Amino acid sequence: MERYRVVVLAGGPSLEREISLKSGEAVVAALSKSGHEVSLLDPSETAVESVSWSKWDVAFIALHGTFGEDGQIQKVLEQAGLPFTGSGSVSSKHAFDKRAAKQIFRTNYISTPEYLAVSRKVHHDHTVFSLDDRHSEIFSVVERLGMPVVVKPNAQGSSLGVTWVDSIDNLLGAIEQSLQFDDLVLVERAIQGTEWTVAFMDHKPLPAIQVKPADGFFDYRSKYDDDQTLYLFDHDLPLAVQYNLYETAQRACRALGTRGISRVDLRLDLADEPWVLEVNTVPGMTDHSLVPKAAARLGMSFEELCDLAIRRALLHPSEAMADDHHEDWKTELLGEVLS
Repeated sequence: MERYRVVVLAGGPSLEREISLKSGEAVVAALSKSGHEVSLLDPSETAVESVSWSKWDVAFIALHGTFGEDGQIQKVLEQAGLPFTGSGSVSSKHAFDKRAAKQIFRTNYISTPEYLAVSRKVHHDHTVFSLDDRHSEIFSVVERLGMPVVVKPNAQGSSLGVTWVDSIDNLLGAIEQSLQFDDLVLVERAIQGTEWTVAFMDHKPLPAIQVKPADGFFDYRSKYDDDQTLYLFDHDLPLAVQYNLYETAQRACRALGTRGISRVDLRLDLADEPWVLEVNTVPGMTDHSLVPKAAARLGMSFEELCDLAIRRALLHPSEAMADDHHEDWKTELLGEVLS
């Protein structure tokens, strides 16, 4: 098979820099093992404006957080005319902005938890509550949402600044904590039930993973520091529930217009109905991350996954999505992914 000149983008200026570097190093090793000519570029050490992108055939984006998932680096590469893995600049921007993504989900009748948006100061958008002068309104809306709630930064990854709040007494403290990571915070109705993630290559699903943190909530510590977090493929969900989970995740990707590798995080409520929490357009890519785990379940090695990602990136978007709406999608899913 043809070999390519690949630049892997990793590191960057975000709070997820160290995680990104680990992803980047793993991808470099995998693509090198597959025979490609691979370079690592860190935008925090090399100004992207000065880069001559024409010396590479394709870019593999392993940048997490700001300047990685928010559409900025994607826009640079689009303007340079260099194909890259993952979603385009507009889709990436919308997915990274949780509030914008929720509005898109609702427009497309995709279930996502109700929420209110909070900023520290008076916001130009009257639907955003000011922490300084609208305490009573915030408490009133949260009472309507019902406890518990999840407090999270609007534009941040890796569950940084995310808190599960069981008591109204802890609400303001959780909001203050999240405001350290972003100027806008979401207070979201917590979905009681189970945590799930479904990865995609373009809009083709990989096997769903049930995530079971030791303390019941999948926060930053559970993701990266807690060896007791369980990632389960074997579960007893009825096939109809599993299909609904996959279809809802796929609809979320379609609504945002994602392509390449992405990952949808969801919860199943106590009635086994799926709720979309967010879509990750640049998910973790170490050999211990969730997407490689899902690919391995289908017998795909980490090297094969990374290789497939760059080959899909080199396709024209219309080619990559050509078979996305074929009529046998459900049969294929049930026959291959759920088997």
